[in-house]
Amino acid sequence: MTTTERLFVLPAVGDRLGRYTVERVEDLPEMQGKLVLLRHDLGARHAHVARDDDNLAFGVTFPTVPKDSTGVAHILEHVVLMGSQKYPVGDPFFAMLPRSLNTFMNAMTASDWTTYPFSTRNEKDFYNLLGVYLDATFFPLLRYESFRQDGHRFEFETPNDPGTPLKLQGVVYNEMKGAMASPGSVMWRSFGKALYPDLTYANNSGGAPEDIPNLTYEGLRAFHAAHYHPSNAFFYTYGRLDLPRVLGEIETHVMSKFSPQTLDVSIPDQPSFSEPQRVDVTYPGTDVERGGQVSVAWKLGHTTNPDQNLRWSVLSDVLLGNPAAPLTRPLIESGIGSALADLSGYRDNFREGAFAAGLKGLGAGKADEVEALVLNTLRSIVQGGIDPELIESSLHQFEIGQREVSNSGYPYGLQVMFRLLGPWLYGGDPVTGLRLEAELNRLREDLKAGPVFEPMIQEELLDNPHRVTLVLAPDPELAARSEQAERELVERLSAAFTDEDRARIVRESLQLQELQAQESDPDVLPTLTLADVPPTVPRVPYTTQEEGRALVGRVPQPTGGLTYLDLQVRLPEVPADLLDTLPLYAYAVTRSGAAGQDYLAIARRIEAVTGGVSASVGVGGRPDDLDTLRLTVTFSGKALSRNGGALIGVLRDLIQAPEFTRERLEQLLKQRLAGLKASVVNAGNAYAERLAAAQVSPAGNIEEHFSGLTALEHLKQIVEGDELDALLDRLNRVRDLLLQGRPLLCLTATEDDLNLDLTPITREFTGDSPVGHPHPGTLEGGPRARLTDSPVAFNAVAFRTVPYTHPDSPALLVLSRLLRSEYLLKEIREKGGAYGGGAAFDARAGVFSFSSYRDPHITRTYEVFRGARQFLDTPLSDRELTEAILSASKTLDPLTSPDTAGRLRFYGDQAGYTPEVQEEYKARLLKVTLDDLKRVTDAWLTPDRAGYALVAGRDPNAETEALGLQFEVQAI
Repeated sequence: MTTTERLFVLPAVGDRLGRYTVERVEDLPEMQGKLVLLRHDLGARHAHVARDDDNLAFGVTFPTVPKDSTGVAHILEHVVLMGSQKYPVGDPFFAMLPRSLNTFMNAMTASDWTTYPFSTRNEKDFYNLLGVYLDATFFPLLRYESFRQDGHRFEFETPNDPGTPLKLQGVVYNEMKGAMASPGSVMWRSFGKALYPDLTYANNSGGAPEDIPNLTYEGLRAFHAAHYHPSNAFFYTYGRLDLPRVLGEIETHVMSKFSPQTLDVSIPDQPSFSEPQRVDVTYPGTDVERGGQVSVAWKLGHTTNPDQNLRWSVLSDVLLGNPAAPLTRPLIESGIGSALADLSGYRDNFREGAFAAGLKGLGAGKADEVEALVLNTLRSIVQGGIDPELIESSLHQFEIGQREVSNSGYPYGLQVMFRLLGPWLYGGDPVTGLRLEAELNRLREDLKAGPVFEPMIQEELLDNPHRVTLVLAPDPELAARSEQAERELVERLSAAFTDEDRARIVRESLQLQELQAQESDPDVLPTLTLADVPPTVPRVPYTTQEEGRALVGRVPQPTGGLTYLDLQVRLPEVPADLLDTLPLYAYAVTRSGAAGQDYLAIARRIEAVTGGVSASVGVGGRPDDLDTLRLTVTFSGKALSRNGGALIGVLRDLIQAPEFTRERLEQLLKQRLAGLKASVVNAGNAYAERLAAAQVSPAGNIEEHFSGLTALEHLKQIVEGDELDALLDRLNRVRDLLLQGRPLLCLTATEDDLNLDLTPITREFTGDSPVGHPHPGTLEGGPRARLTDSPVAFNAVAFRTVPYTHPDSPALLVLSRLLRSEYLLKEIREKGGAYGGGAAFDARAGVFSFSSYRDPHITRTYEVFRGARQFLDTPLSDRELTEAILSASKTLDPLTSPDTAGRLRFYGDQAGYTPEVQEEYKARLLKVTLDDLKRVTDAWLTPDRAGYALVAGRDPNAETEALGLQFEVQAI
């Protein structure tokens, strides 16, 4: 019997594995696996998905039901990862990141649960991480200093001087100040409070900044004692694992040390409203013309009902799933707003589900208009009926979702965990989160018997008085009022402070600084070694052939009956006036009409025969040259194998004959503008990094034009000006230019499905233009500051360095990892109170960057960035170097799956990043020394090679003058 076969000899129902009882064993044919459900004598539940997958996954989840908005569950999530009984180091979670080859490590707090998941392809690493996670969650030290660092604390502006102003500080405190400046975050928190005002969902589980200071250290410890107990734990494992061994590890480390405990974490039903309600909320925003949202939301039935859950998921897709959907289309075409409101659709992440629909991009006074539009549209849908083809198309999407096994975006093993967690945590059947066959069959039978969805709309929406019209509006004065409220809060809480209290604050601040400065012994933590790093990279087999001007790669993979097609077009010379148009083309081309069909017909066609199509733009170059660039437009799509030919037809029409209209283009650009503007407050660090890289790198400058703040500014000019006609002309020129390009096609499918005829696409490329090489230069003008509605800052500095094949490139990658884990984490997060700070190296673009995220500081952070070289002169050992190399090596071995493995290999080879080139890079990486890190810092991270950028809510120049930095300031 092989090892794999032995691992799939699973226990039977009723079997005892130690103190575990097997309650259920289920086949999961859609994913070629089995589910084993067990319960421990202490009450802990365990779900194991046995599957022939070497990416092993684990998670432990605790129902957490906060009774206030102090953020106790969220702050506890941070603090439990900051030292445990077996691993009493300052921050074992962050210390393990570079000691592991994990493919995912994190922890997260939802409205009513907290989870700690990880995944890795290395079995030794799995058990290392398992031990750390178990000790952290069940036996944390919960140090007072950790609570003060990551939760909240009083601190004088100069920590040892009680004569300086008193401030509130804390990682979570600053994180939530940034989060609650985001309209999407405010909408989400308000949504739960509006629909479920009597339940835990009315509280801000992340923590409302004004309430966080009310959390006491004793309250944090009590919450952990009550909630983080085996009786309240849901364990999950996945992959090619020895189940008895895993259970034995959990028994030894955790179960053997606890006694039974009862905790009521049940969530009751929300009493239904007798009549609809309206709730008005605000967020700190200045865009009073287009910054508002209105959402009409209903409370529905229990999400543990698998039939109802599926039917609402399908109905939500039918009503809102694409531009032609019968609720989406009238909302967008009304012209009242620019895009669907945040949270539109069905939500099953509450014990009782919710459905919502509305618009964003609104001015004031639109609530009644949007509410009437939503309700009247639903009435007309009930009266006119739903086209059966729309329902069949939606069911087709669910069939694809059941079949697809992909690590793209998120490890599949953890996708499975989150699918079963929903019903499981609320007392339902976790199998229903993984298998929909029975529910789909019942739905199809009921559809044959008569209308299903129209009565649902009438009874559960239109006749349901538990409805809320949620109105979100920007308030230009709210940020200032919040700052004033914070000052008043500090004054109120400190009004009775005596000299002794002030001395205590100084003493505790200095104690925290001492703790942060202490060198803990990370050797108590388990670790991998460089011998665990695979020296090779995957050589995924594929065949190639020339088809006219095109190069076609065909990749056999076990895709479960799906076909994936990617078409990358290397463009000829692109005129300068079309550079900013390329990303708009990629956004609009799959959302517009084509080949005589309007955008509604195309949207229906895409939904009916594909699993989705997309287009994107990119810039790339050779491994040995940072200046010889090329621009690409890539089309991607997937379909069930029976629809492979139809997928080719859709892509051919979009590529060869897209049809852009003024009216549709105006809708799309407003939607895109709303999305980009909303993303700035949440991802300001990414925007700052792009803007800094544009000042030092030609490729970075192009990326800034494609997806940075420059792209946002260009889009605003088009939307707010009268430039649509000119843009239509440029879009048609891009179409013609595209067909002159050099196409590279990658078809991934099972062996039986690889013979698809691709000539309907390849024959459209008849030009003979050579591939172009743009020379955009860099963004001139010095440091850039972009102001937005954020109480915290996002700081970045970027440096131009060397190409991929340069001997110094591996050392720069290792340097980024060492500075992130050993220097920036401590200085920017622990000491500075920012939510995040790091260093990164894009080896293909040759750009090294520093950045911070949701940072209360600007000047101090740039001083930290400048201190990186000095840090390298402090005592560093082989341990820090080895961990940095381990961490860097992970970026060279990305987690793939059948849908992505061949695509990455084929396009990597065509770009010159062959296995031989990548393995040479890895070999150099494993030989990097500490002296190499100092040398490459001195050579490449110099002031003359730096570009600076930040996104913040305030002009930085008054405070950065001492650094010699003068920022060019613009409002976003």
